[in-house]
Amino acid sequence: MTGPTETDIRTAAQRVARIARVGGVATKGGAVQVSLEVDPGQAEDAGSERRAVEAALAALPGVTSATVVLTAERAAAPAPERPPAGNASGRTSGRIELPGVKSIVAVASGKGGVGKSTVAVNLAVALARQGLAVGLMDSDIFGPSLPRMMGIAGKPALDGEKTLLPMSKWGVACMSIGFLISEETAMIWRGPMVMSAVQQLIGDVAWGELDILLIDMPPGTGDAQLTLSQRVPLTGAVIVSTPQDIALLDARRGISMFRKVEVPVLGVVENMSVFVCPHCGEGTHIFGSGGARAEAEKLGAPFLGEAPLELDLRVRCDAGLPAAADDASPSGRAFREIAARLWREVEARRATGPAAPLIVME
Repeated sequence: MTGPTETDIRTAAQRVARIARVGGVATKGGAVQVSLEVDPGQAEDAGSERRAVEAALAALPGVTSATVVLTAERAAAPAPERPPAGNASGRTSGRIELPGVKSIVAVASGKGGVGKSTVAVNLAVALARQGLAVGLMDSDIFGPSLPRMMGIAGKPALDGEKTLLPMSKWGVACMSIGFLISEETAMIWRGPMVMSAVQQLIGDVAWGELDILLIDMPPGTGDAQLTLSQRVPLTGAVIVSTPQDIALLDARRGISMFRKVEVPVLGVVENMSVFVCPHCGEGTHIFGSGGARAEAEKLGAPFLGEAPLELDLRVRCDAGLPAAADDASPSGRAFREIAARLWREVEARRATGPAAPLIVME
């Protein structure tokens, strides 16, 4: 059975929508993705409409999955937004509040391919093994990897009508758009749709009481990073890099971005620091040695540690078996040591002051 046409999708969505306008439509096979554009003043009332549209689309012949996100549609000629009285810096209180979450840490990289998601997953598992209540949110809309790396299948349940219940494994509460779409689905979305999805994946989730929530950021210094830095009270950020010079250049940009939005850099992790031969156990510094440590010292950021590149780590990631859960794994031991140092930095940050202030960048 073939999937519905774009006209069928728009007609079904608009028939249900009352306060929203149907925006972008993307289909692949039986997977349907639609954006609903709403006036910012009606955003709080649009949640039930989003769910109603998803239900209407799911009922169409040939549809196997339906995903709807909300995007804000500004009025034609809005009055310029002004900061609150007595606040010349432009800071605002329009952030996503997660009252049960004590600390929120972004795990970021200036470029792709440095193993940032591997580091984020293993840090989350290592922190959970320390007895902490841990959450992990995958904010990479275009390339979600958390479901595969954590070995989680299925879709999250709803808590009532408004919020999603995170999936859980290895003692970590998890959320990713990968739980809501198939692995083969290509997310052909523009910026506003992506930003809406990112905010829903963190703000519309019943995280409960957590000691720390790790956010696995997409690579780079673009919209998603700025949105989360602006809307979420981050305790700080962890920068992941390999030792090679080109990766360190991008790590430097990542550190610079977080400092510009006043998010403390809690530390730098050097991933793929040494290749461990699976046969003889000899180490080879394929990407150089000590580059991230030297860069952290140069920029005045804590150095959290080194994680090796080994075949067992790759096999475990693909199989959904985090190395940090294995006491015998060299990579697991490295990640547990890095996680312990990170937690000390988080506690020190919480002891010295509140979460990072919110900066609105237009």
